[in-house]
Amino acid sequence: MSTPANLVVQDLYKEYPTPNDPLVVVNEVSFEMNRGESLVIMGPSGSGKSTLLYMLGTLETPTRGSIEVNSRNPLTLNESGLAAFRNEQVGFIFQEHHLLPQCSALENVLIPTMAPSSAQTPAEAKQRALRLLDRVGLSGRIEHRPAELSGGERQRVAIARALVNKAPLILADEPTGNLDRHTADAVADLMLELHREENTILITVTHSLELAARFPRRAELTDGKLVFTSNQAT
Repeated sequence: MSTPANLVVQDLYKEYPTPNDPLVVVNEVSFEMNRGESLVIMGPSGSGKSTLLYMLGTLETPTRGSIEVNSRNPLTLNESGLAAFRNEQVGFIFQEHHLLPQCSALENVLIPTMAPSSAQTPAEAKQRALRLLDRVGLSGRIEHRPAELSGGERQRVAIARALVNKAPLILADEPTGNLDRHTADAVADLMLELHREENTILITVTHSLELAARFPRRAELTDGKLVFTSNQAT
C-alpha cells in the first residue's frame, strides 16, 4: 500500500454570491504534493490565485471540497483547533511581510512559537530562530525593528518566521513582488534553498516569470481551473 501524499487537495471549489449568478473563482481544483516538492501557480490578476492559496492555508473556507495535510482535514476543526492547525502545519510568506513594527527581527520570528500549540520550548524556539536568522544572513541585525531593515531584509525575516515552527506546508503569495530585481533574485534563491533544506512543501503564487522559472513544477489558474504546464505535473 502506498503512503498517502502529505498534501491532498480534492475538488476544491469557491464561489462568491453576486446579485446575479455566483462568481466562481476556484473550480474543482485537485492535486497532491509530498514534502520536498515545490509548485508555482500563475495566472492573470483576479484569477483566484491568492484565494486558492488562502484556502490551502485555511485563511479562507472553500464552498466545497477537501484539504488534507498529513492525513488531517483542517476543515472539520473548530476555530481554536483551526488556529492550532494553522500554526503547526502552515507557514506563510506574504508580499507585504506583515512584520510587527514594534518588535525586533528576532521577536517577529518567534511570534508563531508563542502559541499554546507550539511543540518547542521557549529555549528551543529561540535557538531555532537564531539559527534561521543566521541562515538568512541577518545574525547581525536580530535586534533591529522592521523600519530599520531594507525590503529584502524584512522579507528574509518573514521567511525565517514561516519556517520557525517546522511547518510542512509553506505558502508564499507574491514573495518578491515588492522587491527590485536583484533583491528579488536573492530572496527567491534563499526561499528555495531553505525549502530544500527543511524538506517542506512550497507553493508560491506570482506574476513574476523570473520567479516562476526557478520552479520545476508550474500551473496556471485560468477561469477557476488549475492546469499544470510543466513536464513534472501529475
